[in-house]
Amino acid sequence: MKRPNALARALRAYFADHLPRVRGASPHTVHSYRDALALLLRFLSERRRRAIVDLDFGDLEVDDVLAFLDHLETHRHNTVSTRNTRLAALHAFARFAAALDPEHVERCQRLLAVPFKRGRTRVIDYLEADEAKALLAAPDRRTADGRRDHAMLELFLSTAARVQEILDLRPCDLQLVRPFHVLLCGKGRKERICPLPEQTADTLRALLAELGIALESTERLFLNRRGEPLTRFGVRYIVSKHVRRAAASVAPTLAAKRVHPHVLRHSGAVHLLQSGVDLPTVSRWMGHAQLQTTDRYNHVNLATKRAALAKAGPICDVDPALAAWRSDATILEWLEAL
Repeated sequence: MKRPNALARALRAYFADHLPRVRGASPHTVHSYRDALALLLRFLSERRRRAIVDLDFGDLEVDDVLAFLDHLETHRHNTVSTRNTRLAALHAFARFAAALDPEHVERCQRLLAVPFKRGRTRVIDYLEADEAKALLAAPDRRTADGRRDHAMLELFLSTAARVQEILDLRPCDLQLVRPFHVLLCGKGRKERICPLPEQTADTLRALLAELGIALESTERLFLNRRGEPLTRFGVRYIVSKHVRRAAASVAPTLAAKRVHPHVLRHSGAVHLLQSGVDLPTVSRWMGHAQLQTTDRYNHVNLATKRAALAKAGPICDVDPALAAWRSDATILEWLEAL
């Protein structure tokens, strides 16, 4: 019987022991790293014309990794961000493999030297107040699905939560008596408490009463028609459906925007800043590890920029006394005329 080679042993130790037990990585992190390395192994198998079970560290060269990253962009049409995410997973595995077997330290160092690619920074999309209002009004609340969708969209906008934080939400995480708040579990299993507006608390209380779910329940709150927890793809479909409906009737500006669940998180953050909430508070509200992550919302806040423009006035409205020197022959003549 053929024994596992070094690559197979390293992969098994990495996913079965190191990530879940030593690092305490969440299932989402494990799945993300697993998908990245599975894609790489399939690519290497085709490139080397060998079965995946026969691949070893000797088949993992820098040229192969660069070709794999190019394959992600050109054939799978991944963005630069996704490409860098896959590379980060490979870097993490290379660091582990180097510590596991000193024989492969040099190879792993070459893999770790593969740089991340710089990409175009997209402008952060968010919903203006009238667009958010139109989106909330889009679900047909005469139906059970419409009431569920409305509650979910309202919770997104009022908490600025990530989509997975909403999907993991359980009734026992809600406090629907004063003071209203919700317990969210974010990246790295970091928990935070977000206050809820009274209107959102009323909406959630009505949803729980309709579903016959007690506040002590530990089951997922948002379910599909089959009674199963909603997925990220399901939430994306729901958001897209109601965006199209709102764009067709009330808010045509939505048709020009690329709205997905994370845009609702951006919208909640911008709304807090426009309401005068200071940046550190918004950062803690959103569960950001660094204040710089939250600072980007200051750069997209159009309300603040409009206020600055109004304060500055028209660009052609300049005091003639201040601009007189521009029409003089020289600055010296202007100075002499003072």
